[in-house]
Amino acid sequence: MPKIPPHKPREVIKKLKKIGFYVDHHTGGHAILYKEGHPFPVPVPKHNKDLKKGTLHGIIKRADLTPEEFLKIK
Repeated sequence: MPKIPPHKPREVIKKLKKIGFYVDHHTGGHAILYKEGHPFPVPVPKHNKDLKKGTLHGIIKRADLTPEEFLKIK
């Protein structure tokens, strides 16, 4: 598994939007993203700090992506 550099939440949301996800709503401190045909929502915390490694990996996994696929999204 490749090492994933730190990402800010807005960068993660931007990458997910490029592959078809959209922000449906905000709940508390999270943006909730959906994608047509995807079975469940992907919550992304909204703050200015880099996401923790485990949180970022969880988001990638919940979006049904591999770390390699995530890194290829420009």
